[in-house]
Amino acid sequence: MVRFADDWCLMVHGTKADAGALREEIAEVLAHDGPAPVRGKDLITHIDEGLDFLGWRIQRHRETRRGQAVRLHLPGTQVRQGSDGKVKMLCRRMDTSQPLDALLRQLNPALRGWCAYFRPGVSSATFSYLSHYTWQQVSRWLRRKHHRTTWKDLRRRYCDDGWWRPSRMKDSLFNPAKVSPTRYRYRGAVIRRRGRPPGQRQP
Repeated sequence: MVRFADDWCLMVHGTKADAGALREEIAEVLAHDGPAPVRGKDLITHIDEGLDFLGWRIQRHRETRRGQAVRLHLPGTQVRQGSDGKVKMLCRRMDTSQPLDALLRQLNPALRGWCAYFRPGVSSATFSYLSHYTWQQVSRWLRRKHHRTTWKDLRRRYCDDGWWRPSRMKDSLFNPAKVSPTRYRYRGAVIRRRGRPPGQRQP
């Protein structure tokens, strides 16, 4: 069982009927020690069909080359749409009378926090998409700010190595595409194998 605040996920090695029976048992346990499941919001599903939990999309796929089952966890669709909406909202809310660095001071912490949360997963494609989307939104904001300036002049004035950077700032717009995702390795078997005396069987 994985629990975070009032969200929890119970992983069952068995049938759907086993999961349904355990749902009733865990409801009784949580009734005394936490929030009980809300009917209509709980879900019983197979790992091959996938589930959304704490913003992650967790699903098992089968590799076409090796034929092995691989469990993937990647940012969920709703969360990705939410990140797009926040970037768009920050760009629209920032008045064009403000300098570019004022906009970046709003965008960069949001982008860094979002990437830090979703870094331990299969997030490269999502990070690349968010990078492209943010670049476009900042481009549109600059076009509104300098509506009489040509695109070429804007790039010459604000772009450094193809990325938005105010001339007086050391930090440029945070680029999610440069964030390298990490994958948590399952260490349980490794720990048991290292800690087992020679010749002893693994339980």
